[in-house]
Amino acid sequence: MQETPVGAAHMQTHAQATHARQNEVFLGMEAVISSEPMRSLMVMVERVARSHASVLITGESGSGKELIARALHHYSMRSHKPWVDLSCAALPEHLLESELFGYERGAFSGADCGKPGLFEMAHTGTIFLDEIGELDPRMQVKLLRVLDAVAYYRLGGVKKVSVDVRVVAATNQDLEKAVGEGRFRGDLYHRLAQFTMRVPPLRQRAEDIGPLARHFLAQHSPLLHFSPAALALLEAQPWPGNIRELRNVVTKAAVMAQGEEISPADLTLTVSSETVVRAAVSSNLESLEKHAILDALAATGGHQLKAAARLGISRRTLTRKLKLYGPEGVSATA
Repeated sequence: MQETPVGAAHMQTHAQATHARQNEVFLGMEAVISSEPMRSLMVMVERVARSHASVLITGESGSGKELIARALHHYSMRSHKPWVDLSCAALPEHLLESELFGYERGAFSGADCGKPGLFEMAHTGTIFLDEIGELDPRMQVKLLRVLDAVAYYRLGGVKKVSVDVRVVAATNQDLEKAVGEGRFRGDLYHRLAQFTMRVPPLRQRAEDIGPLARHFLAQHSPLLHFSPAALALLEAQPWPGNIRELRNVVTKAAVMAQGEEISPADLTLTVSSETVVRAAVSSNLESLEKHAILDALAATGGHQLKAAARLGISRRTLTRKLKLYGPEGVSATA
């Protein structure tokens, strides 16, 4: 098994190319990537994608594992071939088997006609098996045989089916621990994990929080924007639910906002984030906002238009805020 790095390796060589593709769309899913760990991971995704190796993507729930899987297909030599995805936890065992391997007419009650399985549908392409750790032992054996290029029967079938499929799997579980406890087959684990990619949780890539929040806000209410204090508050959260939780908070904020600007008061954060919220509120949010604005002005040489763009607000909003700060703020250039 080979563990891919998500640190700064390869960043200088590929920095421009990685930055250029941070807003690409992979099979209908837009990638919003600003942090160094994710940029580095995407560099490795492109490299691994060109091989035929199976890939196991690990990471917390909601961290973006499906995006990485779609990017692997997008950059692969199979990109013009079928893409098929399935959550292994979404179906009970008897339905999962028929979905993956198909069935013939009369194989069971209600099977009025034959149906190809997802492996057949993905032939020459990629199949993405999410939540792979939920597979029961019997299905683990069947999947291992397919991964070893062994032909299989549809349910009720008499003719074997052979497929050429690249398998990309994902899990939020510790499969090595599951192997040690006997809950997951070691041979299947090593077959799936020819390459392993770990998607870091959102709390470990704070640089992605602001761009993601603005992206979700633009999807819901393009005329709204975040105040600097609101963005700072978002970036201070631990986000145990990762990107899914952030999206939900942004959606609720868009509904609750009274004007064009989303303030900290509009952010309805989850119970798991309350401790951080109390700390942020008690630290004088107005002062936090002021420092964010003055820091942006300093970084842009006092240029208001550039500072506003850096903060993700309009120049009019920035000018209004500066007037509140008196001579210290108004000294900035246009």
